Amino acid sequence: MLSAAFSMARAESGFLGPLQGWVTDRFGPRVLIRVGMVVFGLGFILFSQINSPLAFFLTYFLIALGSSLGGYLPIGVAVVAWFRRRRALALSLSATGMAVGGLLTPLVVLALTRLGWRWTAFLSGVVILLVGVPLAQLVRHRPEPYGYRPDGDSEAPSPGGAPGRPAGARLARAAEADFTAREAMRTPAFWYIALGHGAALLVVSAVLVHMVVHVTERLGYSLGQAATVIAFMTVMQVIGQVGGGWAGDRFNQRAIASGCMVAHAVALLLLAWAAAFWMVVAFAVLHGLAWGIRGPLMSAIRADYFGSTAFGTITGTSSMIVMLGMMGGPLIAGILADRTGSYEPGFTILAALAGLGSLFFVLARRPRRRVSETSDSV
Repeated sequence: MLSAAFSMARAESGFLGPLQGWVTDRFGPRVLIRVGMVVFGLGFILFSQINSPLAFFLTYFLIALGSSLGGYLPIGVAVVAWFRRRRALALSLSATGMAVGGLLTPLVVLALTRLGWRWTAFLSGVVILLVGVPLAQLVRHRPEPYGYRPDGDSEAPSPGGAPGRPAGARLARAAEADFTAREAMRTPAFWYIALGHGAALLVVSAVLVHMVVHVTERLGYSLGQAATVIAFMTVMQVIGQVGGGWAGDRFNQRAIASGCMVAHAVALLLLAWAAAFWMVVAFAVLHGLAWGIRGPLMSAIRADYFGSTAFGTITGTSSMIVMLGMMGGPLIAGILADRTGSYEPGFTILAALAGLGSLFFVLARRPRRRVSETSDSV
C-alpha cells in the first residue's frame, strides 16, 4: 500500500506537470506556491484523521498535490528567470531547503515516539500553513517588472543616451537560446535528459520509500540508527548541492551527471548487500553526494539548453517521462521484496538500470541554438 500510494502520487505529479508548467509560465510561481502550501498543510491535517485505506490514499494524494504545486517546479522557474551566469549554483542553493528539511528527521522520529503519528501529522500541517503560506508571498517570477535584471546586472546607457540592456545580461542572453516547448520536444536532448532523470529517480524513489524498512526490518538496526543514516545522507546531500552547483557552472554538466548516476548505482548496491553498518554509512555518503550534485543540474541543463521563457512548460512536459522512474522504483523494490522476502533483488535491478541510465546523459548533447523574435511563445 505504501509503494502504491507513493507511485500514485508521482503519477499525479507527472500528469499534472505540463499544465502546471504552463500555468507557472503564464501566471507566475507565487500563485501556485501559495495554493500548494494550503493544500499541502490541509492534507497533513486530514491525514491525521484517516481510518481506512481509501482515506489514506485520498489524503496522501492531497499531500502529494500540494507539495507538487508548491515545490520543485515553480521554485525552479523563478530561480531560472533570476539567474543565468551562475544558474547551477543558484539552483543548488535553493535546493538545499529540501535537504535541510531532511535534517528534521530525528525531530519527526521523536514526535512519532512521544506524540504518535496522528498528532505528528496534524502539527506538521499546522507548521506548513503558518510558515509556508507567508513565505510564498516573497516569491517573484521575473526580475524585470521590479526594475532588476538577471544576475543583478545594472542598466547601462545605450549609445543614444537611453537606458539599454546591461552588457552582462546581453552576453548571458546571447548564450541562451529560448526554445518553445514544441521546439524543445523535437530535439533528442529533451528526451535523453528526461530518460536520464527518470533513471536516477528509480534509485531516489526506492530509497525514499523502502530504505528505513530495509535498514530496520531486514538488516536489524534500530529506528534511531535509521534516522541517523537519513540525517547523515542529508548532510552529504547539502555538501553535494553546494559543490555541485559550483562545479556545474564551470565544468561539463553532462559528465558530472553521468558520474552521479554511477555513484547512485554503487550506493544502492552497498545498501542492498550491506553486511555491516559501515556499508550503510558508505551508501549514505555516496547516495547523498550523488543526489545533491545531480539534482539541481537537471534543471540547470534544461535551462541552459532551452532557455528560461518556456522553462516551466518544458520541465512539466518532461515530468511525464521522469514520473516513470518515481513510480517504478518503489514498485519494483516493494513487489520483489514481498515475493522474495528481501530487498536485495529489487535494489540490484534498480542499481543496474541507474548505471545504464548514465548513458542518456552522455548522449544528451546541446541542441542547435535557435534564437528568434518569435521564440518567446510557448
